[in-house]
Amino acid sequence: MHRRGARTARCRSEGQTAPRKESLGLRPGFASGCVYSNEAGLPRIIRNAITPYPCAAVYRTLEYLRGISDDDVRRLRARGIRHTNQLLHRTSLEIDRERLSKRTGITPDRLYEFANQCTLLEVSGMDRFLPVIRRLGINSMKALRAQDPKQLHANLANAVGLAGAPSFSDVEYWISQTTALDIVEEPEPTRALQVID
Repeated sequence: MHRRGARTARCRSEGQTAPRKESLGLRPGFASGCVYSNEAGLPRIIRNAITPYPCAAVYRTLEYLRGISDDDVRRLRARGIRHTNQLLHRTSLEIDRERLSKRTGITPDRLYEFANQCTLLEVSGMDRFLPVIRRLGINSMKALRAQDPKQLHANLANAVGLAGAPSFSDVEYWISQTTALDIVEEPEPTRALQVID
């Protein structure tokens, strides 16, 4: 018989008639052979399996953006912007881009370009094909929304090859997401000033 509180890897089931065997897969100290019982240490198993990630580890870092310099990254991080999702939310509106431009020294046009890249990164499943999408001239969510799924799928198949291209349903899914994701406000066109003679 086992001593009370003794650390052992044996099952302690009272109804077991066969000779007791070592429980496989459990660490010594677990009270039961059932992995899902409360005595088996399920909370300890889950706690050890799930590691909490800070937000910055889940989102893409700023270096992922095409055309961003180390100096731009340093300036944005000094303003508390650490990943693409934060940059998107701080540059969605033109007034926000103007404000951030004054604080970082990055031009509003570059911030607008970065914001458009961030919106495309938000589209689920498209990140692998972003370089090809950009080569096809799709640089914003508005441009993606305007695409015909059949034509875009055909263009991707021609560019990548049919074996490496996304499925037609994937392309339809990308375009369907454009209505629900954050949209970047376009800058207002500058009016030409009249020349006074």
